Amino acid sequence: MALRSLPFEAVGDFATLDHHRSLRGGFPEVIYCESKTPAQVAAIAARLAERSPRVLGTRATADHFAAASQQLPDLRYNESARCLWLDREPDAPRHDGVVVICAGTSDLPVLEEAALTLELMGHRPQRICDVGVAGLHRLLPHVPTLQNANVIVAVAGMEAALASVVGGLTDAPVIAVPTSVGYGASFGGVAALLSMLNSCASGVAVMNIDNGFGAGHMAALINNRIVKK
Repeated sequence: MALRSLPFEAVGDFATLDHHRSLRGGFPEVIYCESKTPAQVAAIAARLAERSPRVLGTRATADHFAAASQQLPDLRYNESARCLWLDREPDAPRHDGVVVICAGTSDLPVLEEAALTLELMGHRPQRICDVGVAGLHRLLPHVPTLQNANVIVAVAGMEAALASVVGGLTDAPVIAVPTSVGYGASFGGVAALLSMLNSCASGVAVMNIDNGFGAGHMAALINNRIVKK
């Protein structure tokens, strides 16, 4: 049985799980719950939990969580991050060095997705919230924190200028995440994406729109290289 489910395993006729993902990439396969039924998410989560102490599902609804928690009673749900998650090693060491920062309160779902990803990957992110350029003075007390970070995740919608501002204040790599927050001409985050891609600050890399998970994962990999030397 062990050999049969290694390194991948079929779940019904709708999923093929990659059980070696953590060996190659540092973290088990993550469930992208959107467009999956609650029953599919529940089956996938239960099978992943058999092989790993940590499970993460992004873009999860309350219905996804309700179905999955019937099979995994210790599963938890972060409504703000829109994630379901499981951590059976909560006392494992966590590393400092990552800052997650967002321009506005409306950007919090994406920030929290990044932060939860970091926590499950063994890091202790420091949050800085609601410090966008409409009130840039709010950012100034946090400059020492930004300059001491190993890596920064900067989340912003609308014109997304925060990433450039942060990139100009620190030599830490900045992972910029555009969000879909904004009025009509934001085009669902495309304006923020293009703004970040055109940043004149060096050291700014850009994720896809609303991809907090991808940013958190990348930040964890970078911080791992630094703290585990």
